[in-house]
Amino acid sequence: MSELSERPENPAVGVAVPHESAALHVTGAALYTDDLIYRTKDVLHAHPVQVPHAHARVTALRVEPALRVPGVVRVLVAADVPGVNDAGVKHDEPLFPDEVMFFGHAVCWVLAETFEAARLGAAAVEVDVEPLPSLVTVQEAIAADSFQGATPQILRGDVEAGIAGAARVFSGELEFAGQEHFYLETHCALAHVDEAGQIFVQCSTQHPSETQEIVAHVLGRHSNEVTVQCLRMGGGFGGKEMQPHGFAAIAALGATLTGRPVRVRLTRTQDLTMSGKRHGFHVDWRVGFDSSGHLQALDATLTSDGGWSLDLSEPVLARALCHTDNAYWLPHVRLTGRIARTNKTSNTAFRGFGGPQGMLVIEDILGRCAPLLGIDPMELRRRNLYRAGQTTPYGQPVRHPERLHRLWEQVLDSGAVLARQEEIAEYNAGHPHSKRGLAVTPVKFGISFNFTAFNQAGALVHVYKDGSVLINHGGTEMGQGLHTKMLQVAATTLGLPLERIRLAPTRTDKVPNTSATAASSGADLNGGAVKNACEQILERLARVAATVLGVNAADVRIADGVARGVGAAAGVAWNELVRVAYFQRVQLFAAGYYRTEGLHWDSSVMRGSPFKYFAYGVAAAEVEVDGFTGAYRTRRVDIVHDVGDSLSPLIDIGQIEGGFVQGAGWLTLEDPRWDAGAGPARGRLSTQAASTYKLPSFSEMPEVFNVTLLAEAEEDGVVYGSKAVGEPPLMLAFSVREALRQASAAFGPAGVAVDLASPATPEAVYWAIEQARAAAGGHLVEADVAPPQPGAGTHAMHPESEQVGQAVSRV
Repeated sequence: MSELSERPENPAVGVAVPHESAALHVTGAALYTDDLIYRTKDVLHAHPVQVPHAHARVTALRVEPALRVPGVVRVLVAADVPGVNDAGVKHDEPLFPDEVMFFGHAVCWVLAETFEAARLGAAAVEVDVEPLPSLVTVQEAIAADSFQGATPQILRGDVEAGIAGAARVFSGELEFAGQEHFYLETHCALAHVDEAGQIFVQCSTQHPSETQEIVAHVLGRHSNEVTVQCLRMGGGFGGKEMQPHGFAAIAALGATLTGRPVRVRLTRTQDLTMSGKRHGFHVDWRVGFDSSGHLQALDATLTSDGGWSLDLSEPVLARALCHTDNAYWLPHVRLTGRIARTNKTSNTAFRGFGGPQGMLVIEDILGRCAPLLGIDPMELRRRNLYRAGQTTPYGQPVRHPERLHRLWEQVLDSGAVLARQEEIAEYNAGHPHSKRGLAVTPVKFGISFNFTAFNQAGALVHVYKDGSVLINHGGTEMGQGLHTKMLQVAATTLGLPLERIRLAPTRTDKVPNTSATAASSGADLNGGAVKNACEQILERLARVAATVLGVNAADVRIADGVARGVGAAAGVAWNELVRVAYFQRVQLFAAGYYRTEGLHWDSSVMRGSPFKYFAYGVAAAEVEVDGFTGAYRTRRVDIVHDVGDSLSPLIDIGQIEGGFVQGAGWLTLEDPRWDAGAGPARGRLSTQAASTYKLPSFSEMPEVFNVTLLAEAEEDGVVYGSKAVGEPPLMLAFSVREALRQASAAFGPAGVAVDLASPATPEAVYWAIEQARAAAGGHLVEADVAPPQPGAGTHAMHPESEQVGQAVSRV
């Protein structure tokens, strides 16, 4: 066990403690960015001027009518930008555009004494535009050859030879929707300028350092003139990794020009229509199996919907390609990625960051092909799980694959899966108008940023003369419990009770050059940095204690707030030790640093070991479907998940539950839709509110929900033997979608394969049921097993291939 992962006796980590702000959350006392305006004098309110065209050129912009509206102070336009008029890191996102790229694109911002005055002022601005042709769907972009960014490819073996030698070959097409983050707190920022001209921005951002960088280049300033603080976020889910920068820049620009604090806070409709979402994908694929159902070859082209600019589309696509294998060994692979450019909001990071989209491809393939192979879907998945000595398609060894098998068996055992399968078969035989399905699906998710340089973090730890401790780290808190874990790491390292330690908000002038709190790496990176800072202080205090106790410094241990020599009963209390150290002029603060070791990645050839380790999990889900409406309920879910040796079990179980439900929402409920017609509303987001965009709620929760953490799963080389938990559980929700497929197929004859759109809304489930019923009536759906016609499809088909039909969701 490495020093980083080794735990002392009676550690504070591993204890099930509540979230550090739980009481503040539930009582309403927790402060968020927009709450700070009530503590700030003379705040101006910003409101965007949105243009209702999917694509248009701005020919005239008249702001004078807005200035005549009572309360309006100023209108921000491109000419006001002293630095670079761009809000993105790729320099393809003009902050004040002269070409509207999506329906609702903001071309200028109005500042006023009240939000209502700003709204009326924005409505008064006159914008003349020349409409231009637009691309709303991925299919339109593909047909128009509208792509942006890199076109990565992962290759292993000989795909054509693998397909040619396969006993069974299938091909198909899959298109699935994106997902709205729908965090409780919309995008917001509050900026002011001090007497020295320094910019201070309070922002709801997952990446304060990058927000700082963008604000600085918009203002033409150096980064040391801009400080960004993130107090906490009311949810982020990746939507606040890249997207907050422009809104913070608007607030900072307004504050600079007016000399007054400026607040930007999007309404829910503005947030939905102006900010990016999870990338939807279109996928063409071919797959080959041997006679026993083992995967032999996969050839797939994944096209993501990037929206109007690149944002994070390139790394999202790279992670999607790296996770298309999910938990399965693929001897021959060719995965090709491309990014469609459409006239929609620029899609961005979302929990899982492309991993869910890549993994959905292989899970959909296995679910659709299993009946045609005559193999139970659960057995087909188990048969193809990674085993010792195997590597991913991009060349990284799969460590601890035996955990996948342990998880699989534990879920089957604890969930009584085999017995319930028999009960479900009996139920389905006796109920012609409702059917049940039970599916088991695995997760293998790589932990670390694909971009190696992001795998570093810093921390600052202060010990004050009274013995109290303050820690500051580069990670942000969005409700996921990162701060709670960092308090536990600090308490464990210093040997102190949790109540002796306080954590300060994340600020760029305390810890610089931080990476985003993303990629499920917040606890790994920042925990390593906090531990490093605490160990520096501990080493100095050990030398002081050694002189007080008359022992060797190497033999000093601090536990429960007392320093003792090994095996000694007498000791010196922490407060006294700190007091002595201060008077001996011993440094009682430290800057910690951590970098993830063992990573290497060549993005030009998509080869290497980009991940520190893999997080594993297995879920079994049982559903019941109504044959008349397609409506369904989730009867039971059993999850066993690998979080290593948990830093904070209560936090981790909450993350697993929340991630699973959010994944189920993406796969079964949430259906973002844009107007793709030829009328004046073309490109308009139709699902602009909770009334039209269905989110998972209590009614969608499993009636029985069992979550267990895998025991004896310490991960060497990670802080206190833990593993990441933020993103991997989301993909456990594949079990719900596959259970819905099996329940739908149960309305037809044995061995029928049904297509299921994603999201698998009740409407989509109903059409899958109808497909199964058609097969039961002797009318087998052509696309299920019919060979392709000459010239059909996007792939040249193997002569003996079987074409699986499309599962297309409306985007």
